[in-house]
This record gives sequence, C-alpha cells and structure tokens, in this order.
Amino acid sequence: MNELMRLNKFISHNTKYSRREADKLISEGKVRVGGKTNTDLSTKVSYDDTVEIDGKKIFKKSEFTVIVYNKPKGELVSKKDDRGRRTIYDTLPKKFAHFNSVGRLDFASEGLLLLTDAAPIAAALMNSDLERVYYLKVKGEISEAAKEAMQNGLELSDASKGAHSHSKIKSMSFAPFLSWQIFGKSGEYTKLKVMINEGKNRELRRFFAHFDAEVAELKRVSYGVMDLGMLKSGKHRFLTNSEYDKLRDFLKENKVYY
Repeated sequence: MNELMRLNKFISHNTKYSRREADKLISEGKVRVGGKTNTDLSTKVSYDDTVEIDGKKIFKKSEFTVIVYNKPKGELVSKKDDRGRRTIYDTLPKKFAHFNSVGRLDFASEGLLLLTDAAPIAAALMNSDLERVYYLKVKGEISEAAKEAMQNGLELSDASKGAHSHSKIKSMSFAPFLSWQIFGKSGEYTKLKVMINEGKNRELRRFFAHFDAEVAELKRVSYGVMDLGMLKSGKHRFLTNSEYDKLRDFLKENKVYY
C-alpha cells in the first residue's frame, strides 16, 4: 500500500506548483480526486488514487533535476519578499521558478546553493549529514575557547547572538566541526575554512557570535560532492553525470525513492 500524504504535498511533489499554490487550486475546486471535485485541504491521498487538476491527471514523477547556483550577496533565498528585495528567482531563468532550494543562505552570505524540482530530494539533502565547506572572514581573533568548541561541539541555551532579529530559534546545539583551518589575516579580520555536516539556521554566524567574533563574510563552496568550481557569481549549472550518479547512490542509501 502506498503511503498517504496531504493532497497539497502530493501536488507539489509531482507538478510545478508549490504547496501554497496547490492549496489555492484545491480551494478553487480545480482538483479532482477519484473523479470527484475535492475542496478539502486536509484530504490525504496515495499514488493509488487518481488526482486531476483541470481535468489533467497527475502522474508520479520519475525524473528530477538539480542545479548548482552561485548566490551573490544581497539576494534572498525566497520566492518573493514583501519588502521588495531581490531574490534568487529574480536572477535565475524563469524555467527554474518552481524549483525548491536545499536549505538557505542568508541575505549577506554567498556561494553554492542547490535547487531541485523534486521536494523529497531537497528535504533529503537538507537534512543529511553531507559535508558543507565554507570560507569565512571573521572580525577579531579566533579564541582558544572557540577552537575548543569547534573541536568538541557546543550547546547554547541562548543562541540569539548572530541570529536574525525575527528568528524564533533560541537554543542550539553545534556538532564538532569536521575540520577547520585558519589560513590568513587581513587587518583586524581572520580568514578561515571550515567543514561541517549540519545546515541549521545561521549556524556559523551564531557559533562565532557566541565568542564575540562577528562573521563579516561567508561563502559556501561545496555541498557533498558538488562544488562551485569556476562557476561565476549569479550563474548556475546542471549537475554532471558523475554528480547525478553519486546523488542517486546517496538517495538509495538513505531510502529516498523517487
């Protein structure tokens, strides 16, 4: 028996529509389940059910696309912004408007961002322990206490420093960094490279802010086997065949069937 899922999730997983757009279609009576119009947003369906939008049957997607985008500073990872700020979708070609980002990079951060047209794959990658590599420019010195926490991990009951002002996340635990290297200084700033395998909200900014070291610049350069390479800021590329093969291996190992 196929797993039951919310109707809006079923639609977003197998079409170009987001869950919010799916809710609108359902409310407008444009969705039929088993030949009957369905306006109940709480309805659950499986792949054994026949679901139609405007009379067109939805089929389970068997292929997916993933792209690497080099996000510049000053872009939001969001479909739209009520303050009119630029988003990644203003830069990306319109054909990627329905793609989901694998996690986020904040407004002031830059670098590698993965996007995919398959919501289950976006979720699997985002919640994985794949290595993420970042280059940081931190104001001040890296204290011995910060080095020890990078080595051993850190638990904070108050992780509000370094967080967005509207963040509802207060406490946070930080796993030990997989590796870190201080490779230079520029004036009052320290440059370092870190590798972690988590993707929590503003994790690195919160971590260093706890030690009164402000992250002035943050650039992600790799995520698992996918890296920026020579990709220019504001540009995108498709995964290589080798990257797709390794991604499919990852999905199989994690029992993500798509």
